[in-house]
Amino acid sequence: MPGDCKPSGPQPGRLLKRAEFLAVRRGEKRRGRFFLVEVLDRGDTAAPRVGYTVTKKVGNAVIRNRVRRRLKEAVRTHAAHDMTCGNDYVIVGRLDALGAPFDQLKAELSRRIRGSR
Repeated sequence: MPGDCKPSGPQPGRLLKRAEFLAVRRGEKRRGRFFLVEVLDRGDTAAPRVGYTVTKKVGNAVIRNRVRRRLKEAVRTHAAHDMTCGNDYVIVGRLDALGAPFDQLKAELSRRIRGSR
């Protein structure tokens, strides 16, 4: 990986294992109206990684998948460039993310990932 530590493609790496998701829970929590972003600094310079979670409290499988797809697309098109190298991100979706205008969702996600209010 080059020294500038940018992800090699348009998408950052992915968190896949349960242990990785649980490890990120120890990190910082950034609450928003549409989602919760949990951030953990791994302490290295590797590319950032991201994982998505939508609980059953949000709705049935169809609703949860729609929320997850919207969040993934917002990260892919807009917020991936705001992620810091060496960090893991878990985005916990909420039902409000489904009804929000996509531009507002992208802006809020980007702001939460950067850590600004």
